Amino acid sequence: MSAMDCSNITRETLKRLFVEGKRFDGRGLSDYRDFNISFNVSNKAEGSARVKIGKTEVVVGVKMEVGKPYADSPEKGNLTVSGDLLPMASPRFEAGPPKFNAIELPRLVDRAIRHSGILDLKQLVITPGEKVWTVIIDIYPINDDGNIIDAATIGAAAALRKAMVPVLNEKGEIDYHQESKTPLPISKEIFPMIITFFRLGDSIILDPTREEEEACEARIAWGVSKWEGQYMINSCQKGEEIPLTRQHIEYMMDIIPKKFDEASEKLKKFF
Repeated sequence: MSAMDCSNITRETLKRLFVEGKRFDGRGLSDYRDFNISFNVSNKAEGSARVKIGKTEVVVGVKMEVGKPYADSPEKGNLTVSGDLLPMASPRFEAGPPKFNAIELPRLVDRAIRHSGILDLKQLVITPGEKVWTVIIDIYPINDDGNIIDAATIGAAAALRKAMVPVLNEKGEIDYHQESKTPLPISKEIFPMIITFFRLGDSIILDPTREEEEACEARIAWGVSKWEGQYMINSCQKGEEIPLTRQHIEYMMDIIPKKFDEASEKLKKFF
């Protein structure tokens, strides 16, 4: 996202609308578009989900491999997240070596998932200090109409919820011919999300369309979860050069619980 990708006419029009509390699609400034999730969209993944927020569409797959634990966490399994931003999904995505946004997206999702505690990595150890499961989350945006980060995080958590641990044969190798009945060690009480706020002028909005996102001058992504009734901020990353004021942050802290609960309620019907 870059404010440089938007014409001044569009930016000024949106800025004026936001001051009036209006948007082109009739939503309020803090309203999400409709959610939709479908599962098992890939027969090659251990778990997969397709998430739609408005016209934004992301497919996320979970694959698992047997490998060695990381040197700094020999008592845990491994988690890695990757993203592939293909030009067919958006004119903002370019072919060739990954640009900053293609690196940033999986890192944001990784931190939101990892630090929420949804996945118990300690239960992914096969042989302590020698062999563990590596969980690989792959993110594939299909259509970018804004707010890819939030959609991808929902997709990652949804795919993890449905993923099954593959069966190992006598040689300790994955046997894809046997159907697994062992789910990933997932907490059913936790569903992490990223709630990303965007600033244009003095207005703060949620869930922008691509046109709105390109006009905005600053962005901040909060990794949020809820545990035993308490709201948790698990990660935070700001984008773009324009600063956010203390009043902006206080406003976000006030509405994050409400927006998290609203989104969680919308997601319940899919699980």
